[in-house]
Amino acid sequence: MSPAAALDVSHLPDYAYDWALVDVETSGLIARRDRILSIAVLTFGPDGAQTGEYSTLLNPGCDPGPVHVHGLTEERLSGAPTFEQVAGPIGALLRDRVMVAHNAQFDYDFLAHEFARARLHLPVTQRLCTLALNRRVEPPSVGLSLASLAAHYGVPQTRAHDALDDTRVLAGIFRSSLAEAARLDVPLPLVACPPRQDPQFAPNPPKTPCAYRNPGRLAPGGPLVQGMKVAITGETATSRAELVARSVAAGLNVMSSVSRHTSALVTNDSASGSAKARRAITEGVTVIDEGTFLKLLEDVRSGTAHENQTLKKAPEAVAPATPPVTQPAAPPVMPTPSPAATATVADIADAVDVAEVAAAPEVAEVPAPRRAETRRSVRPFGRRRVLVLGGTHEEASAARVRVVELGGAAAINLSASVTDVVLLPGGERDRRMTRIAALELPVHARGWLEAPATEPGDVPAQGGAATDVLPRGGVADLPAPVTAGPWHVSTSWAQQTHCEIDVVTFVLDEDEQVSCDGDFVFYGAPESPEGAVRLLCDGPTEQSVAVDLAALPPSVRRIAIAAAIDGAATFGDIGAVRVTLAPGIDAPATVQATLDAATSERTLLLAEIYRRGPRWRFRAVGQGYDHGLEALVRGYGVDVE
Repeated sequence: MSPAAALDVSHLPDYAYDWALVDVETSGLIARRDRILSIAVLTFGPDGAQTGEYSTLLNPGCDPGPVHVHGLTEERLSGAPTFEQVAGPIGALLRDRVMVAHNAQFDYDFLAHEFARARLHLPVTQRLCTLALNRRVEPPSVGLSLASLAAHYGVPQTRAHDALDDTRVLAGIFRSSLAEAARLDVPLPLVACPPRQDPQFAPNPPKTPCAYRNPGRLAPGGPLVQGMKVAITGETATSRAELVARSVAAGLNVMSSVSRHTSALVTNDSASGSAKARRAITEGVTVIDEGTFLKLLEDVRSGTAHENQTLKKAPEAVAPATPPVTQPAAPPVMPTPSPAATATVADIADAVDVAEVAAAPEVAEVPAPRRAETRRSVRPFGRRRVLVLGGTHEEASAARVRVVELGGAAAINLSASVTDVVLLPGGERDRRMTRIAALELPVHARGWLEAPATEPGDVPAQGGAATDVLPRGGVADLPAPVTAGPWHVSTSWAQQTHCEIDVVTFVLDEDEQVSCDGDFVFYGAPESPEGAVRLLCDGPTEQSVAVDLAALPPSVRRIAIAAAIDGAATFGDIGAVRVTLAPGIDAPATVQATLDAATSERTLLLAEIYRRGPRWRFRAVGQGYDHGLEALVRGYGVDVE
């Protein structure tokens, strides 16, 4: 960014920061394992003037990885300094500045690990992701990759995957994105970065996935069967590590907690009063001592491998407007859903009954052709994105549902993609109305939603992207066969000042239970044991979950994604939550849904990716619970201390 092209936002307090723009090229994608090969840092003041520049190759002391991507061979890197040797000048450029990067969590994680290996403090207290910023701005571009945004904003790109050139391109994109954010009065998605100084903060070694399906409880006097879920508690004569190793080698699934799906609890003191022993007694789980368990380990019977499991086929679809629902034989023990959250489900023709939300995949659903036909028959809004302002939560929710019924998309924030505004009582006092008037956006009364025949029937999608708008309960098939690379489920909501929202994920087996506590992915443990599911924090109102379907263990049947409020607020106070599905972190969304039926709920099941026979499917759920996150966590078999 040249001084002539500098964007001066020093007079705008919400945008006036000192910035450090960063790009790294790496030997792989996993920060705890891979290394930085090259880095570039550009610094700018609030007036947009560049104040510093630094770039260097780095000798990682390991295989450089995908040379065909970054072009950095061992020969090129052999004479370069190590990261430890340049950590000082890099830290000086980052200190007291907001770190900016495209997919900032990736760059931040790699820097955090490199500084930790050098036993130094990473001096970054805030970061900003230009991906998250452009998701808020929503420019009419094909995608959000660096190349797509560069083309949209007219920024020349000469050497892709060159750290210095990518940082210069990032500077141009950031300048334009910041200008758009200021024009729209969009809050910046700044993320607080706590200190990370411990070089050992990598997750525990992954648990070996069990290859066999759980056959059920251990019968008194009966044999162990491969796939049985076994928990161990209390002191044992054999070391715990050896017991676990022998159990895993025999094909058992060793759990860290007890649930109603546990096959047996091994303990030498069933009256110890430990949490596992109490839960086993409550659930009627078979309890055996260490000696009995060791004898049973000598003759473990063959189990049914997950790969050989044949899922039931979905029942034939029927024609009535409300599809039938097959109740699961043994649904997971979950907190009672809030009635308010289920009130509107029956009003949406495409929705699956809320009772199906917690069911196993073997339930009846409306076939895809019928759902598509229903949506095509009422598409007068084309691909309009409508922002609803004012009204009570219930009135605004009903208006957004109506927008989706008419084929449009319900916006939750003012962005460049908003095409229309619906004003409900009180909406004229919304602070965004001044900006809406300046942008000359069409503003309509509530009655506009009841007269769709007067609207054009073919409003193109933003940037030509074919994004399917799902109603609450709507389902979309993912392409088959499963290909490498993660799907990204992104969630966003309006800026909050009185509470925080945490997105969590459960990796579930055929019993709708986690196979280990590590399959509960949250801010304190943001990655599943095998790394197939990762939680990404893109901003204070944006969090996403990356799911690599090809890397999931065969036992996994469902990925459930939920949100919980930290504090006394409810989702009625928060308002709508937007969920999108994309085949990559910077790819255009293929599916989106706006979920806002919740009122008194503090926990909301947002979406799920689940197996249906040989395919994977995505469902927009929107099921709320009045209880806190702890009840939901326990229902999925996670041991809560």
